Amino acid sequence: MARINPEFTDELKKYGVFDANACYNCGNCTAVCTLSDEENSFPRKMIRYSVLGLENEIQASLDPWLCYYCGECSTTCPREADPGELMMSLRRWLTAKYDWTGLSGLLYKSLTASISAFVVLAGLVIWFGAYEQFKLEPIMHYGHLFEMFAIGFVFTFILLPNIIHMWWITMVKSGKKASLSAYFKALGELIVHMFTQKRALGCDDNQFRWFEHFILVLGYLSLLFTTVFLDWFSTQSIFIIILGYVESAIIFVVTFDFVRHRIKKDQAISKNSHPSDWFFVIWLFMMGLTAFITRLFIDINILDTNVWMYIVQLIVLVQWALIIVPFGKWTHFLYRSFAMYFHRVIELEG
Repeated sequence: MARINPEFTDELKKYGVFDANACYNCGNCTAVCTLSDEENSFPRKMIRYSVLGLENEIQASLDPWLCYYCGECSTTCPREADPGELMMSLRRWLTAKYDWTGLSGLLYKSLTASISAFVVLAGLVIWFGAYEQFKLEPIMHYGHLFEMFAIGFVFTFILLPNIIHMWWITMVKSGKKASLSAYFKALGELIVHMFTQKRALGCDDNQFRWFEHFILVLGYLSLLFTTVFLDWFSTQSIFIIILGYVESAIIFVVTFDFVRHRIKKDQAISKNSHPSDWFFVIWLFMMGLTAFITRLFIDINILDTNVWMYIVQLIVLVQWALIIVPFGKWTHFLYRSFAMYFHRVIELEG
């Protein structure tokens, strides 16, 4: 039997700005949404679940992850219930439910906790620099080791268990039957969505935003590979050096455009910005910018006398790796890709 929780919308408001209770079930959002069909009243079903507080049904559903927030539903809502923002809030809430550490929920709901975490990590990096007497060589050596260690640690002990938890909730616990062969056949869907997010192309007037996200993902993953595995800050290879410059430039140019839209609020997705949205774009912008400047300082031989630049770059990197990637909006990229994968598995089973 479904358990109704009338206080659920009050809890959900901590994850975003919307008024789900304003919805009177007119169906305008369903009429304009490209994801809606005869079998799925999208996004109206999620709105009704939210109003009634059907938490188990929401957790079992993949629907919030299928939405790319084109904003048509919010624009056409006569009651200004903002269903697009509701779907965004549900994704944040689900992220907190998947996370076994509980930190995602804490950081989403508390701006104080988020800022405190950033300050503590910045303080630890500065303390580390002072401990090493601000000598560039050992600081860069341990900084590179941190990059390699952080990738393995975060994925193995945080992200992978959370993905398994997501699979358990949405597939196993919810009673969706799927054969092993279906999981193998659908693997291509996981890879395609992880690298292209192609479902976003189904949203009207969304092609340029999709293209920006696409080149941002390629730039970010490429810079990660170039910095960690090709050791961009220490290499003498001209090709690798130029490659890193291009990748970091792509990141801060695209993220600058994202920040510009959030300031102007000229798109549906940027009209209501949660602190986690700002943290994501600003820190990603700083990742590209500080990496670019650090490598530039190396190439013009002034980093030795400006160790502070690498300290700043390391602070941004540590905060990104230990806060935003495992517990912030970055995880939406990962969970959405797996949601598309699980959705395809279900379709294959018919």
